[in-house]
Amino acid sequence: MARRGTEAFPDLGAQCDREDCNQLDFLPFDCDGCGKTFCAEHRTYRDHGCARAADQGRTVVVCEACGDAIERRAGDGGGDDAAVLEAHARSRRCDPARKRKPRCPVPRCKETLTFSNTSGCKGCGQKVCLKHRFPADHACAGAASKAAGAAAAARSAGQCGRDAQKKEGGRWKLPQSVRNMKIF
Repeated sequence: MARRGTEAFPDLGAQCDREDCNQLDFLPFDCDGCGKTFCAEHRTYRDHGCARAADQGRTVVVCEACGDAIERRAGDGGGDDAAVLEAHARSRRCDPARKRKPRCPVPRCKETLTFSNTSGCKGCGQKVCLKHRFPADHACAGAASKAAGAAAAARSAGQCGRDAQKKEGGRWKLPQSVRNMKIF
């Protein structure tokens, strides 16, 4: 076990557990393999000759074709990345179709569907982007599309909002409560 700190500050830092170092380090590293304390120079498994280093190392290689993470085992000799990827391709687990991200089904829309920009249509059940979330925008086959189509037609014809409140003379029709108000 490493001796801790100095006489004035016994809880500050620790001395390196390597026999030939014994350096006082104020930010020591505890090895998760052997449980000893080391300085910055001897913190890695290789630098202090840790006996349990083989148990700790796990690395993965990411396949560019399908996006899978393939674990490279330390006990197998590891192998280089090319050999691991070649073995993955031969195993028939590599499917490039899985890497493709879902896109909006509306023609000429190239928006990728993610968690934050996906909307599910209640009429037809399709997942579409936020630009096409209204039934009239994605040619919805559901029953709600007729009502939405009528609303979209009313919006485009100008029969919505303030335009619907106009009289034939081009003046605004005021509500009854406003017409009865006295202005001083």
